[in-house]
Amino acid sequence: MLQNNLTSAATPSTASPEFIVNLDKTYIRLQGGLSKNKRNYKWRMEQLQALKNLLEENDQAISSALWKDLRKSKFECTATEQGVVLSELNLMLKKLKSWMKPKSVSTPLYNLPGRSLIMHEPYGLVLIIGAWNYPINLLLAPLVGAIAGGNGAIIKPSEISIHTASLLGQLIPQYMDPELFAVIEGSVPETSLLLDKKFDKIFFTGSSPVGKIILSKAAVHLTPTTLELGGKSPAVVWKDADLEVTARRLAWGKFMNAGQTCVAPDYVIVHADIYESFVEKLKLSLVKFYGHHPIESPDYCRIVNTKNFDRLVQLLDGHKIIHGGKSNKDQLYIEPTLIDAMTESKIMTDEIFGPLFPILKMDTVKDVIDYINSKPQPLALYLFSSDHSVTDLIIESTSSGGVCVNDCVIHLPEPTLPFGGVGASGMGNYHGKFSFDAFTHAKGILKKTFWFDAPFRYAPYTNQKAFWLKWLMK
Repeated sequence: MLQNNLTSAATPSTASPEFIVNLDKTYIRLQGGLSKNKRNYKWRMEQLQALKNLLEENDQAISSALWKDLRKSKFECTATEQGVVLSELNLMLKKLKSWMKPKSVSTPLYNLPGRSLIMHEPYGLVLIIGAWNYPINLLLAPLVGAIAGGNGAIIKPSEISIHTASLLGQLIPQYMDPELFAVIEGSVPETSLLLDKKFDKIFFTGSSPVGKIILSKAAVHLTPTTLELGGKSPAVVWKDADLEVTARRLAWGKFMNAGQTCVAPDYVIVHADIYESFVEKLKLSLVKFYGHHPIESPDYCRIVNTKNFDRLVQLLDGHKIIHGGKSNKDQLYIEPTLIDAMTESKIMTDEIFGPLFPILKMDTVKDVIDYINSKPQPLALYLFSSDHSVTDLIIESTSSGGVCVNDCVIHLPEPTLPFGGVGASGMGNYHGKFSFDAFTHAKGILKKTFWFDAPFRYAPYTNQKAFWLKWLMK
């Protein structure tokens, strides 16, 4: 995922003296809130409900801010922003009591009589750094997990999605416990100062280069960190796929939010036998979605700023465009664009993060596997085929954060699946129960009695004691 909040770990601070004073006061206030030890089940449920109220009571204001930042339609706001967070909240409100209970696990023979338990305890004060492309979802969905885990949190929205960040800065203090939650706004200097503080957990969504900076800052205090990054997520369309359904689903997943989605299919590999047919189906899907003039469609988003607009336009240079390619800098508009790409093309080097869709031809599953494995591990892998032997072989022969067969992107909000990357695409995961686990420490507890004390554990050691030890540890 492309996000440029930080450029180097050594970024000099140019934050105002007022910001520094306010940051220190906020940090001290939240640490004081932690010391009151009020983060029980009742408090967690109250805060989850408060966040739900925030979203429901300010739905129109949030959608308006998202329109100003990214020109998101109301439907996309519901489907990919507020709706996703509300789904997480509803699940947490329903399941939290059972997830908080200590879980009994089996106790080995050598620890009997005794009882073994796993208890999930809060980390403490967590830092959540969000991203600009889904500034509600990618900031508040982790917050749901932080609250459920019993933590306080400093929430850092991206300064790039300025209208949404400003709105959250107003709303969160109105709804959430001010002793344990705060919003910190700012850009590079402010974020750098924030990362100098000691947190008990850091959750970051953004790019791999910035993720490395976050991790280096976290290492100073040995802070556990979840990194939700990105990469070039491939799609593979094999010759037995339903081309009409496949084209429709890929067009939706790729061009939603104008391609500015961390799990958007970055490029597609198509079996050579169906290449022309698939491209035509893809073109038809785009026209059905956005019309012949997508610039006029109320459902098509815009690029977030001129910096990313210029980067994407430059990526098009020297490539064979087979559909789209038009742009308007004044409107930050880039048309949904299909590219006849080669494996060595420059557009195949870095994550695109925009509405440019390279299409590659390949003849064998081995070629597909070799090409995917020649690149860093992606956040997602999308396979379109009715042949289970093909999809299973590719899944088993490659590594990715997640996989979706015969669809794309839609696996992300599913609360029963862990969402996260691997290698360069991230570390750790969340959503549903995995969010609760991400923001808690699983503490192992063994409870024993005094009435039986096995003598073989104590010196002096004998062959007979060694015999019993081996027997008990089988």
